[in-house]
Amino acid sequence: MSYLMKGVKWCSPVSQMGKVTGSLFKVHTLKNILGINEQQLKISHASSQLTSENSYNYVIVGAGSAGCVLANRLTEDPLSTVLLLEAGPKDTLLGSKRLMWKIHMPAALTYNLCDEKYNWYYHTTSQKHMDNRVMYWPRGRVWGGSSSLNAMVYIRGHAEDYNRWNREGATGWDYEHCLPYFKKAQTHELGSNQYRGGNGPLHVSRGKTKHPLHQAFLEATQQAGYPFTDDMNGYQQEGFGWMDMTVHQGQRWSTASAYLRPAISRPNLSVAEKTLVTKILFQGTKCIGVEYVKNGQTKKVFANKEVILSGGAINSPQLLMLSGIGNADDLKKLGIPVVCHLPGVGQNLQDHLEVYVQQKCTKPITLYSAQKPLNMMRIGLEWLWKFTGEGATAHLESGGFIRSEPGVPHPDIQFHFLPSQVIDHGRVASTMEAYQVHVGPMRSTSVGWLKLKSTDPNDHPIIEPNYLSTERDIWEFRQCVKLTREIFAQKALEKFCGPEIQPGSHVQSDKEIDAFIRQKADSAYHPSCTCKMGQPSDSTAVVDPQTKVIGVENLRVVDASIMPSVVSGNLNAPTIMIAEKAADIIKGLPSLQEKNVPVYKPKTLESQR
Repeated sequence: MSYLMKGVKWCSPVSQMGKVTGSLFKVHTLKNILGINEQQLKISHASSQLTSENSYNYVIVGAGSAGCVLANRLTEDPLSTVLLLEAGPKDTLLGSKRLMWKIHMPAALTYNLCDEKYNWYYHTTSQKHMDNRVMYWPRGRVWGGSSSLNAMVYIRGHAEDYNRWNREGATGWDYEHCLPYFKKAQTHELGSNQYRGGNGPLHVSRGKTKHPLHQAFLEATQQAGYPFTDDMNGYQQEGFGWMDMTVHQGQRWSTASAYLRPAISRPNLSVAEKTLVTKILFQGTKCIGVEYVKNGQTKKVFANKEVILSGGAINSPQLLMLSGIGNADDLKKLGIPVVCHLPGVGQNLQDHLEVYVQQKCTKPITLYSAQKPLNMMRIGLEWLWKFTGEGATAHLESGGFIRSEPGVPHPDIQFHFLPSQVIDHGRVASTMEAYQVHVGPMRSTSVGWLKLKSTDPNDHPIIEPNYLSTERDIWEFRQCVKLTREIFAQKALEKFCGPEIQPGSHVQSDKEIDAFIRQKADSAYHPSCTCKMGQPSDSTAVVDPQTKVIGVENLRVVDASIMPSVVSGNLNAPTIMIAEKAADIIKGLPSLQEKNVPVYKPKTLESQR
């Protein structure tokens, strides 16, 4: 999903700025322009050094969406010492966000989705139900993790997702116990209310472009019979409206910006980047620390309270298995000594698939012209100078949630609308004036797994999402295409509506739509559920409702991998909520709770809308 800043490598705004301004700027002025702060530099340098002290209260593995939250919350107690280990680099250069514009400029997001420097760059096995395609899975490997790579869409999911978690064995993780942590994390620019937070570190905003295609799309959805919702994260998810985004003052607001940087000067927090954790250390079944590689040297560090894995849905189960926690038969085949037989590790893999339905636009108002080199340079310079303009949004400013058919109790299809065309994850430049929706089912019944390829921590695991392996999933995707076409055919979009680009007017029968989905659907980048939370009596559970790994001591997993089942929406906001709630659990605090918060229910389930 990237729209404006693709192909700008040859005319990087930073280098162009140097040429344009020449010697007009003195060094101290350039420092101000690029946001280089000497105090930040000192902090940044100090934080990257592992202290000579080889023991901490907590060692957190992964400075991503969950790890940054935990590092901040656990060091609020000045007596708690925390070491945060990240395999990737920092998200700033010389303390400056502007020098790392590819991360912090919202419109530049596909650069790092398609670049191994800040990205694990995973690939799945050949998908037998998708014409044997190998699917690309970007995951963040940088401060902020995938919150430094994602499309900045802030979606919580539906209240019933969390009530379902509670029924699935994650007791105490129902909506009334999760909503307060969404609010605790958040400062919404529209202010606080029963659903929104007003004092949290995570700034959430709405789009500012007022693009006519966004407005026409929302009008078309209402003409098609769907409701407008003024807050799909509030009372009513169902319907279409304006999306919330983790963008603040024109910049990506990752968990590194929201949580890590404000805490980094605390003397009880140490952070090490470019540090790959290779093994969890045990005495019997008691976790005592981790082994890591930094600058080619293997070292150990110890935790006298707990080790917390926050590597995400791929790295966390991989590290558990490398360390002897997983299916004993699989571990023995690789010669890994078994610490604890937990067959659920790496199982229950869930993700969202989506497809792009694209329409040619008859008027030159899409983002196509913004992707011309001179326009990109202008957009880049404005963003570098003021954090404003077309570079200050990811452009996914409208979207919505609907039910696929009568009888479905809450929305199971999600839409993101974009006034541009995306080809191959944004790795190929747009070729014409066009607009599109990203659409896909939210609660697919296809479930996969991941396993170790070898005992080498640098080897990516075998990832088998098992996409489209059920008839229900195939039917839901058919509905996605048919319902999108119905919206695109409404009067509000008539004056913009050119020929359909994909699937294309020749794709009409169910068989043809199914073939299109197999050829074109792709991951929405929401892998989850591979260390599922549940009751210790559940043989497929990996962590208990306190986030403790079952069968061992002093080890937790806190990230999207512990979701019992995937939520109905994007995963970044729920992952941050999980970490906020887990931080209170680790501190021994009672859970926050808000009872009887009203949630919309359709008047009847006899109709689809």
